[in-house]
Amino acid sequence: MGATGATGNAVLHSLLALGAPVRALTRTPHAPIPGITGTHGPRPEVRYADAADAGSLRSAFEGATRLFLAMANGPAQVELETRAVDIAARSGIEHVVKISAPAAEHDSPVAVSRGHHAVEQHLRALGVSHTVLRPYAFMQNLLRLAPGIARGVILGAMADAPCNYVDCRDIGDVAAAALTGAGTGTGPYALTGPEAVSHPELATRLSTVTGHRIRYVNLTPEDFREHLVRRAHMPAWLADHVTEIQQLAVARPETPTDTVVRLLGRPPRTLDAFLHENRHRFRPQAGGPGSRPGGSV
Repeated sequence: MGATGATGNAVLHSLLALGAPVRALTRTPHAPIPGITGTHGPRPEVRYADAADAGSLRSAFEGATRLFLAMANGPAQVELETRAVDIAARSGIEHVVKISAPAAEHDSPVAVSRGHHAVEQHLRALGVSHTVLRPYAFMQNLLRLAPGIARGVILGAMADAPCNYVDCRDIGDVAAAALTGAGTGTGPYALTGPEAVSHPELATRLSTVTGHRIRYVNLTPEDFREHLVRRAHMPAWLADHVTEIQQLAVARPETPTDTVVRLLGRPPRTLDAFLHENRHRFRPQAGGPGSRPGGSV
């Protein structure tokens, strides 16, 4: 599920690289799936599925034996994921690989993490074989900050707290290993890259890779949330979530895990490699705001 999302698409490509038969589920089956173009190379079967439509899930799961479960965070996430798990169990799915979140605890200070905990508990209660993955901040999400970075600024409410980043392609490889039975257990597995990096350090590294000055501006949690709602036009629940996870990193300083190397036998991708790979996305456009060194909003 989630074949067009960052993690789901990474899992899809990892499975295709392994030669596994794979069915990509999407609410828009006629739209192109990222990275799957033309007629060359292995291609997935594509089917319509909407977690809000129980009938579509029953049809989509028919004949399948393993399910990758990833849904966008949102107010209805627990309801939708629980429905998907229930239908999967009744449809003959033998193993579920679920994308969860750090601090997935019943009393977590992050509301979305409390929801993931509820789904994890439901999986256990059903008795369905499963693997839980708890990735930290996706490196790919930095691309959403690219317009602000190109103008020379990163905003946040983390001060100098370290943040674990992980490349979605590493999540995809771990999930593919779990789906194909390559030595993973139930978990939960906390997935990170090889280092935790603070926002000020991130700004320094982006300055180096782009060749123009980028600064980190630290806000109070209240001001940061207001910025997300009023300037970034986030819905209130999402602004709450982003603020909560940043404050969690302040309250619980993050350190990297060795999970990726233990499960895959290779080190995880680095943040520096990701920034270099996408450096053109973070650079100011010629003639635009911030096109001069030191430019900012």
